[in-house]
Amino acid sequence: MEKNKPARRDFIKLSALALGGLTIAPMTRADAKPIKPLKQISTGDKRLNIVCLGAHPGDPEFGCGGTMAKYSEAGHTVTFLYLTRGEASDPNKTYAQMAALRTKEAETACKIVNATPQFAGQIDGNSILDKEWNDKATQMLAALTPDIVFTQWPVDAHPDHQVTGLLGLTAWVRSGRKFDLYFYEVNTGVETMAFTPTDYVDITAEQEKKKQAMFAHQTQDPINTYNNYFKPLEEFRGLEAGVKAAEAFIHFKAGDKRAGIIGL
Repeated sequence: MEKNKPARRDFIKLSALALGGLTIAPMTRADAKPIKPLKQISTGDKRLNIVCLGAHPGDPEFGCGGTMAKYSEAGHTVTFLYLTRGEASDPNKTYAQMAALRTKEAETACKIVNATPQFAGQIDGNSILDKEWNDKATQMLAALTPDIVFTQWPVDAHPDHQVTGLLGLTAWVRSGRKFDLYFYEVNTGVETMAFTPTDYVDITAEQEKKKQAMFAHQTQDPINTYNNYFKPLEEFRGLEAGVKAAEAFIHFKAGDKRAGIIGL
């Protein structure tokens, strides 16, 4: 999520969720009745390692901050791995000045949702997807021993978002698909494109905490960004899932869990 991106509400489609210890909703057709949350998937006493990749400070918080807060509240370990420090987000400041500001904002936001911030070391607006960075990202994730990784949906207008999503995907493949992989949306219709959720998380109880984490990013015009885009999006996803507020995801399934083509 970067400042000065236009807000809009052109988002559609339906679906569901399946995450450890979180409320889920079933997959359904677009012409069916509104879906309702069904149950919780229990992880027993197991404490999960959750890693959320984001291109810039604010991307994990804005895209799935409610879900991350829900995980941490349940006793799981949450790490935000930011690809960059948002260096290029204000042309009136140097990269060093913006990196310092946005790093501090990320650290404040992480405290609110009880996540640990880490930074991969790439540069905002000049992200790299090559063999070296695929190796680095795979190693960084392996060191965190994740049970679940959330990353940005790579079908996106922002190159940094594309790179972040594909680094997460490559790491998942190279790991032997040892962790579950979920994609999240940011600025659907302006940046994120062709995002048809498979899963939802009810964040009604975490909506205020997510808002506080978002508002920690003062350089990102949080009042207008939240009121004009993210609050309506949370409510829209909530309507799809039959709750007050929700976040939506695409669960990237292994090859042996392919969906069928209707009519064939």
